[in-house]
Amino acid sequence: MTTKNLVLKIWSFCDTLRDDGLGYNDYLEQLTYLLFLKMADENTNKYELPSNCNWQNLLKIKGGELLDQYEKVLKTLAEAGGMLEKIFTGAQNKINDSAKLKKLINLIDEENWTSTGIDIKGEIYESLLQKNAENSGAGQYFTPRAVISAMVECINPEPGETISDPACGTGGFFLGALEHILRNKLNDKQNKFLKFETFHGWEIETSTARLCLMNLFLHGVGDLKETPEIEVRDSLKVLPAKKTKIVLANPPFGKSSSDIPTPDVKLSDKEGYYLREDFWVTTSNKQLAFLQHIVAMLDETGRAAVVLPDNVLFEGGAGELVRSTLLKEVNLHTILRLPTGIFYAQGVNSNVLFFDKVRDLSKPATNEIWYYDYRTNIRHTPKKNPLNAANLKDFIKSYNFGKLMERRETWSTSNPTGRWRKYHYNDIIKRDKINLDISWLKDENLLDYDNLPDPDDLIGDIIVNMENALMNLKTMKESLL
Repeated sequence: MTTKNLVLKIWSFCDTLRDDGLGYNDYLEQLTYLLFLKMADENTNKYELPSNCNWQNLLKIKGGELLDQYEKVLKTLAEAGGMLEKIFTGAQNKINDSAKLKKLINLIDEENWTSTGIDIKGEIYESLLQKNAENSGAGQYFTPRAVISAMVECINPEPGETISDPACGTGGFFLGALEHILRNKLNDKQNKFLKFETFHGWEIETSTARLCLMNLFLHGVGDLKETPEIEVRDSLKVLPAKKTKIVLANPPFGKSSSDIPTPDVKLSDKEGYYLREDFWVTTSNKQLAFLQHIVAMLDETGRAAVVLPDNVLFEGGAGELVRSTLLKEVNLHTILRLPTGIFYAQGVNSNVLFFDKVRDLSKPATNEIWYYDYRTNIRHTPKKNPLNAANLKDFIKSYNFGKLMERRETWSTSNPTGRWRKYHYNDIIKRDKINLDISWLKDENLLDYDNLPDPDDLIGDIIVNMENALMNLKTMKESLL
């Protein structure tokens, strides 16, 4: 059976369970538990589980006894330590119909999951995560694979480098980096480092962190005794204990933190604030806070690629101070303007900021910013016309990793439709509020009445623009608090 058919077969059973009040996220969690048990049964030498956590027993048991046994299995694994404990901590059975639980177990049992190899079973699990994003409304947190691949290709992680994500979700950036690193021929030391020391993530939701760990495990990262560092906590409240070489991240859009980080010692004593002495400014805007946090995470020669909404580029107040300091302390050398409609839930317009730490701060670290506009006159939708890797190949070529000084603009006065253009630091700081929200291409769709987009796309754009406007108003209001 093909990967696509297998995913559809297992995922379709969720519609049956929804009648019992089981949501998509809950269903994916139950799949995670059962898949782990099935794979352990297929590889008893590799995955040694407690004696009462036997998959074959679950296959034989029927009726109410199955529900009781399944709950006992989850409880036992939650107390087993290592990767098992991290995946199963807080695990509960949410399928209360024994007949339906039995049918799901039988569906999973029909396939041999481990014989397909790490890549295939990992691909299957990623596909299930994507189906969950499409159906549960969590799509705004599910970074498109094409965007991840482009970011990783440009950052170019190498064996032995540490990679962090302060809002790691289900681990998409880690898997993109893993795939990239595995193109190299690794020695035993490098393989061990990749498996246990490369990745460090933070995720505020326990259930999402669980999915991340399972995703990494299925791709060969960690084992039953040692696990990658995936911490269940708000990373903004953690002063980085260790600096990292690389940050790849798509911090959550939209909502401000209930507690506000501040470098002001006196203000931090007040309710609703906490101290971050390494921050530049107090802000309730979560994206501005994450940007400061990511800079603080990097070592003195570290590099980052971060997805951020448009308001980070133009918002006044704290936003202006953050941009001013950012341009001085890191080399913000590239901004990729992403198209609307690429996430599974409509949201704000977004960009990828690429920057490097530098040792010499005697002058502003940023000399010029190169923009690639892959938004103007570009139309994508998650299902009808999804963004794919080929769409960003020209950007990757233009980025020119390792030879940034040899970049060449495609825009010129004789070629005004060129999407690759640079702006010098001295010109940028003269802009009102140091506005980095720069566009130079003419939006042809607004004028071409003979070739108007489909009504669905027009309505989608209107929704995006309205939500974008509301989001910007909210963040501006919060910055005044």
